[in-house]
Amino acid sequence: MAGTARRAVRASQCDAPPLKNLRFAFARADFIMRAMVGALINSAVIVLGGALALVVKKPLSAASQSRARILLGAFTVWYGLSLTLSSLNGSAVHWLKQLAIVLLAMALGKLAGRGMRLQKLSNAMGRFATRKMNSASGKPEFNNGFRVATALFCAAPLAFLGSVAEGLSGSYRILCVKAVMDGLATMSFVRSFGWGAILSAIPVLAWQGAIIRGAALLQGPLRHQAQPLFDSIMATDGLLTFCVALIVLQIKKVAVADYLPSLALAPLLTRWLW
Repeated sequence: MAGTARRAVRASQCDAPPLKNLRFAFARADFIMRAMVGALINSAVIVLGGALALVVKKPLSAASQSRARILLGAFTVWYGLSLTLSSLNGSAVHWLKQLAIVLLAMALGKLAGRGMRLQKLSNAMGRFATRKMNSASGKPEFNNGFRVATALFCAAPLAFLGSVAEGLSGSYRILCVKAVMDGLATMSFVRSFGWGAILSAIPVLAWQGAIIRGAALLQGPLRHQAQPLFDSIMATDGLLTFCVALIVLQIKKVAVADYLPSLALAPLLTRWLW
């Protein structure tokens, strides 16, 4: 009987790690699916904005668009700064050291982004969209609407910043801001190009969903191995989101796309300098 009991205990111990790994895998899959909420909202609002443009022919007034821009910009300022401040913790010395690493990552990230011509690529997509809208004729152009909307919505810095934030922390507030912006833009695109712009919701969901899933897979290792690595990414993400708000509020033009490599440099510098 004693031998049987010992064998049962050993068998249960052998079964524990696989069961633990299985539970971890299910928990990770559940987190990734929950982290897709922002991307789903973004795509849904694009469809909603396009549907409203097809039903309501009268465009939004300039005053309404200005009020929406101010509200979105103010919320983005608050969220970006609060995300950065909540990611900096510890004593005053640690706080300043973390902030210095984040600022260094942004400075080096801008150099890297400029070398990769990220902002120039983003600007080129914007000019492409402007040319297509200016040359749009009275009849709908399905392909142009789909290409213009897809290029702008996927290349927007908030698409990357919001997806990284959601994948790492589960917060989809940045993508909700982007969703409203994309919905308003889709209303204009549908009036210029027809309903083809609505289908941009599909590649937007695929692109942002891929970034979210990739970031979600890194969330566990970053938190368990070194919390400062995780915090450095979130603090950098918050500052870049704040920079986007400056553009939305038309306060200052910031080449945000050039700063995107700083999200990768921040944890590397933290691991090296911390």
